[in-house]
Amino acid sequence: MNKSVLFVIVLASALTAGLYTLPKVVVRNESKQLAESGSGGRTTQTPMATQPGATASNGAPDRSTIHAQPLSPEKQKQLDKLKDQFLTTGSVQKEAAAVKLIALLREVTQYDSAAYYADLLAVDQPTEKNLLQAGDSYFEAYTFAVDEKKTASLGQKTRDFYQRALAKNSSLLAAKANMAMTYVNTDTPMQGIMLLRDVLKQDPTNELALFNLGLLSMRSGQYERAVERFRQILITNPASRKAQFYLGVSLAESGQKEEAKKVLAQVKAQEKDPQILAAVQEYEERLK
Repeated sequence: MNKSVLFVIVLASALTAGLYTLPKVVVRNESKQLAESGSGGRTTQTPMATQPGATASNGAPDRSTIHAQPLSPEKQKQLDKLKDQFLTTGSVQKEAAAVKLIALLREVTQYDSAAYYADLLAVDQPTEKNLLQAGDSYFEAYTFAVDEKKTASLGQKTRDFYQRALAKNSSLLAAKANMAMTYVNTDTPMQGIMLLRDVLKQDPTNELALFNLGLLSMRSGQYERAVERFRQILITNPASRKAQFYLGVSLAESGQKEEAKKVLAQVKAQEKDPQILAAVQEYEERLK
């Protein structure tokens, strides 16, 4: 399998959070690791996040297992201070402390820990906002999970919090679209498909649902169907470079070479990410 196809698989396996909310360097690191290993499955992030359940004496995730490389003394001191503030502050200030703590944990790619503290806040103060934040945090951690049991556990946690948020507000379509992707690796993947279709019934132009369905079509080799989904996104959001890139790849894989060349040329002219440009170049070579 060539590097361009590997790269596409990596991005697809990163699912929605990896493509829409994470720093590009994380995606680049994942693609590099996959290319070096020659593997087509999920890859790990660096630094590694803690396994759920690994805790220190105070009930917080054990720092010794959170990351492969230590943080700078300043970052570690800042992190410890925010954790202490969160654990000792009263209910009124707890949410504000959690926002800062979770933001820093995400910044240093400790996604499991971010989910852990978002969970604590949501249990303590189960507002729609906090429940949604917990679901989002668990979903982000889910996208980087490698171990099968960990993936299943994080996926279940994601669904639990999203379902509680949706019980308060059924119009949270992004939560539904994200939750749908946690069913992909379960025994009931069609539940995810049905959720995405439900989102599109409520909002036929919902970009996240269309994008997820496009990715799922690519994963199953249904490239013509993927082409339809990415075209739909570009009708309402012609500036989406990700949709344009995946449209070009899907066109190439479905044998529509001439149009694929045009689309990939447009991506090449606009994109600055070196990994995406490398993938585009390899596809261009294949399409000659």
